[in-house]
Amino acid sequence: MGVCWGGFEDLIREVLNFRYEEYPFEAFSGSHLAAIIVSVVCMAGLYIFRNRLKGSAKSWVKWLLIILLVLSEMSFQVWYGLNDQWDLTINLPFQLCSLSLYLCTFMLISNNYRIFEISFFSSMSGAFIAIVTPELFFGFPHFRFFQFFSAHLSIVLSCLYMVWIEGYKLSFRSLIRAFMALNGIAVIAYAVNKVVGANYMFLMHKPYNAGPIDYFGEYPWYLLSLEGVSLLLFLLLYAPFYLLKKNRKGVR
Repeated sequence: MGVCWGGFEDLIREVLNFRYEEYPFEAFSGSHLAAIIVSVVCMAGLYIFRNRLKGSAKSWVKWLLIILLVLSEMSFQVWYGLNDQWDLTINLPFQLCSLSLYLCTFMLISNNYRIFEISFFSSMSGAFIAIVTPELFFGFPHFRFFQFFSAHLSIVLSCLYMVWIEGYKLSFRSLIRAFMALNGIAVIAYAVNKVVGANYMFLMHKPYNAGPIDYFGEYPWYLLSLEGVSLLLFLLLYAPFYLLKKNRKGVR
């Protein structure tokens, strides 16, 4: 028993290390595709069973999402601390998906509509894309691989929960408010970047690993491209709400 426990401890230490070269992440590898499939299945499952989630079942799902969001952030911070890698340039909640974890947690706890507006547009556009094209350096079966996809999936599911289970809807004004809020957050993140020498929201330079941003030009021009892409994504996210509202008017 002692030998088995010792082997288990060694395995835990291995998957919690910070040596990403031992667990390289490869985009659209088998493990990445599996993570994408699991994510899609979870989203589809939430939609399929949306009408059955009432009373205690709805509350159970809501608090499960809150716990997953909190544990994702806490485990991320603890992991950096355990490896003596915690740094102001990395661990402050100014990266879009890190910010989304906090926004979605407050959204679920408070049911605040204004937070929902900002959370839905900023979180869905960032987290869903991150699942498909992640900025990730640790592959399967490292801790960071599971934490990354669990965090981003929890963000997406939280936003979909508010729409499909709680019945929240968005207007075009919601889009405008969310876009303005995102730019306001970017201004704060830029100030933080200048003070601590960070690159939150990729406002100072492109991410080091290859990604869609590489097609948007050089610094600082890719920031303007990102503004346009963000607005386009917001419009695409708003489109189902607009079409549903238009169809309901047509039925009347």
